[in-house]
Amino acid sequence: MKGLSIENISMRFDLKNGSSVQALKDVSLDIEAGQIITVLGPSGCGKTTLLNIVAGFLAPTEGKVVLNGQTVQGPGAERGMVFQQGALFEWMDVRANVAFGPRMKGTPKAEQDEKVKRLLEIVGLADFEDKAVYELSGGMQQRVALARCLANDPDVILMDEPLGALDALTREKMQGLVLKLWKETGKTILLITHSVEEAVLLGERLLVLAPRPGRIHKEYKLPFAEMGVNMDLREVKKSEGYSETRDEILSIIWEMEEEIMGRADEN
Repeated sequence: MKGLSIENISMRFDLKNGSSVQALKDVSLDIEAGQIITVLGPSGCGKTTLLNIVAGFLAPTEGKVVLNGQTVQGPGAERGMVFQQGALFEWMDVRANVAFGPRMKGTPKAEQDEKVKRLLEIVGLADFEDKAVYELSGGMQQRVALARCLANDPDVILMDEPLGALDALTREKMQGLVLKLWKETGKTILLITHSVEEAVLLGERLLVLAPRPGRIHKEYKLPFAEMGVNMDLREVKKSEGYSETRDEILSIIWEMEEEIMGRADEN
């Protein structure tokens, strides 16, 4: 069966002092192939932990992740990860970074070159293939990271706050690029963000996680990602329902943060 299934995932971290932290509790989610999902929640609610479990970097205490009918047992090329910082190989140029995955798979050189050229055109870096990573701006580095991820042709792209370190203008441009790549490639995308505005804009489905133990508090099904494929994102933000949804979710997150601070004061 095509798609990603998160089945009753719980995650407990046992500490050296004998205590434990319940990071996630009974999280279940079915994602159809080709959907783009955004995940929001207050700090410490387990967003990144959930992403790392789907990536195979962490084994859950309970439950399982199933991709296309196969249980996830660890990291795999069918799941690509884009981090907040590009995690690029700084000693390599742009071309070599993007070609790294196909080269490790033993892809013929001519096929590597063709794939790299096509992906750099898609992300708008066709003229920068010979540049060193350190010569690029933050936004350009994230474009390289996206191209490198796509070069492995994963079924699912996992993004952990990929645009958080960018300035406002560059972030907006990258949001448009994410939507373009989603629509053109048909990839499933699961994106973690701290920005309510970004989550509303990019998520066909938006999940709000409750504070520890992390669990799905509310889900929204939204039209704005589809609209943003062919519209200026600033115009999308003026669309009916956008501001109301954003403000509602902001209120939910704010109440959760207040609850967390209240618990801290009690302790």
